[in-house]
Amino acid sequence: MKLRVTLAALAGATLLQACVPLIAGGVAGGVTTALDRRSYNEQIRDTEIEHRFNRSFPAALETRTNVSATAFNRWVLLTGQAIDEAARTEVEAVARAVPNVREVYNEITIGYPNSLRIRTNDALITSNVKTLLFDAKNLSGHHLKVVTESNTVYLMGLVTEPEARAATDIARRAQGVQKVVSLIEIIPADEAKRRTLETTQPPEQHN
Repeated sequence: MKLRVTLAALAGATLLQACVPLIAGGVAGGVTTALDRRSYNEQIRDTEIEHRFNRSFPAALETRTNVSATAFNRWVLLTGQAIDEAARTEVEAVARAVPNVREVYNEITIGYPNSLRIRTNDALITSNVKTLLFDAKNLSGHHLKVVTESNTVYLMGLVTEPEARAATDIARRAQGVQKVVSLIEIIPADEAKRRTLETTQPPEQHN
């Protein structure tokens, strides 16, 4: 989910703004899920990275960019538009300065903000890809995050190599998808099993 904040107008008509995807509600402003292979603390940390990016975003960049930051296991994906290469580079620097970030993938394109029609279509593509992933028998959609920008689908997650291949193939088949970019972190099968067991076990009860 993306929180978009309308900021100053550019050239009297075009709105460019900084935004960050947030997970609504719950502890520390974020909601964790037991079906995610990230631990509770890892999920909270990713939410904090997104919050910190939003809070540290310079006002001078707000009228020159329309970007989103998505964090998964401390990898940050930047998508959206920047008015020029200098603004694009500045956004990446902001993301890299956020504590706990391991890597930044800058997929921001040069240009004006996407139209409402494009954004609506991207949301539909994301929904379609997620539906296909959840319907798949050889992987769990809970282990993957899907981001769509201008008909390009970005996949993030902690999955095994076979799961990554399956997820990429599934995303490519979704209607409207022009390109799939895999930012998946490959983990061994035993680690995947361990993480799944740890995150699905009920919390310990303390007397």
